[in-house]
Amino acid sequence: MQNNDSVHVEVRQSLHGNWSSRLAFIMAVTGSAVGLGNIWKFPYMAGQNGGGAFVLVYLLFVFLIGMPVMMSEILIGRRGRRNPVATMKLLGEEEGNSQQWKWIGVMGVTAGILILSYYSVIAGWTLTYIPKAFLGQFVGTNAVSISNLFDEFVSNPVAVILAHTIFMGINYFIIASGVKGLERAVKFLMPALLMLLFVLLFYSLTSGSFMQGVLFMFTPDFDALNWDGVLTAMGLACFTLSIGMGAIMAYGAYLPQETSITNATVSVVIADTGIAMLAGLVIFPLVFANDLNPGEGPDLVFKTLPLVFGQMQAGTFLSTIFFVLLSFAALTSALGLMEPAVAWMVESTKFNRKQSAAIIASMIWFFGLGTALSFNTLSDFIFLKGTIYENVDFLTSNVMLPLGAVFTTIFAAWIMSKNSTSEELDGHGLVYKIWRFLAKFFAPIAILIIFLQAIGWI
Repeated sequence: MQNNDSVHVEVRQSLHGNWSSRLAFIMAVTGSAVGLGNIWKFPYMAGQNGGGAFVLVYLLFVFLIGMPVMMSEILIGRRGRRNPVATMKLLGEEEGNSQQWKWIGVMGVTAGILILSYYSVIAGWTLTYIPKAFLGQFVGTNAVSISNLFDEFVSNPVAVILAHTIFMGINYFIIASGVKGLERAVKFLMPALLMLLFVLLFYSLTSGSFMQGVLFMFTPDFDALNWDGVLTAMGLACFTLSIGMGAIMAYGAYLPQETSITNATVSVVIADTGIAMLAGLVIFPLVFANDLNPGEGPDLVFKTLPLVFGQMQAGTFLSTIFFVLLSFAALTSALGLMEPAVAWMVESTKFNRKQSAAIIASMIWFFGLGTALSFNTLSDFIFLKGTIYENVDFLTSNVMLPLGAVFTTIFAAWIMSKNSTSEELDGHGLVYKIWRFLAKFFAPIAILIIFLQAIGWI
């Protein structure tokens, strides 16, 4: 199946420019990986699945599945130096004598567009909560009024669509200015995001329940973790690292040749996981200090935390910072989701960067209307897995991302020659051998188990 002979290729150059440094790449990929999944999804899923036990299993999967898949995506991206569709077609011809691998690129780019169509709507909610927080709308309120505030907002189609439009507009302006625009954005957004997290962490330390939060996160309760929880941890490890959606491959295409993919990936995984842990250490002590339930589910961000902030002395300041932080995290991920499609359009059509960004942004905005209306006008329009939003979420998260990650990893480990992959991963040492074993066997099998469980076959 695999050709072990050297595949000689000219040193290709990206058509869109390169990252100026290893740090710029790490910030961009970490930004793409760090999103609502780390700051919103991770804490409540840990809360629902036994705290420390879930965290332990999650960390295991991040390193055993997430890292080898991410390394595979980056090495393919840098080897091809094109958008994910063109890269998979090009390398498919060079390494496996088949253009059909391009369909894995097509699936990744399509998944990115579909995910951003609903992600933008939810990110729009976080944007609208910034002025709500700043104007003190959470102060001195009770659970019912906080719940009503959210329900009234999402039931208003005009308000939801307007927020979605503003978020997509911000994406367009950054993406339209190319790799340099992306780099400028992440160089501001990532340090700002970390600074805001540490400000919140300081207040969490003084909440009086910090140790309770630490014990909850890091004391394993294996009785509360069942097989579904293990699979959830596996799925979240893939989701929070942005693998299987073309973003990492697209960013890898702009990575300078002298940068070590292994070192860069380790840095990204540690940063991404660290931010998820920090988010938990910010959120859980605040939740415990107010005698609330840490397993509140998606309501944690828009209903539980505003209630917490509303009872705190510096609640207006802290809640404003929190929703700015969430918006920054959402934006850095959104840029990674949109870039592969824009890169494809620039390379495949006569449209320039600005025109391509406008067309892709408009398409994503239009698809997002289905999600925006799923919470109000079309909430009764139910088919297959539920509302339009629930169907798009299921299709992307449970079908397209796992399959994209599996086939990308199989391509890197089984189809590409040893010489090609070792050239990108700095030789045949122990790290390369570990990557090769995990990418050939462990990661694809584990991800296929998630996929089969998600579609109800196991």
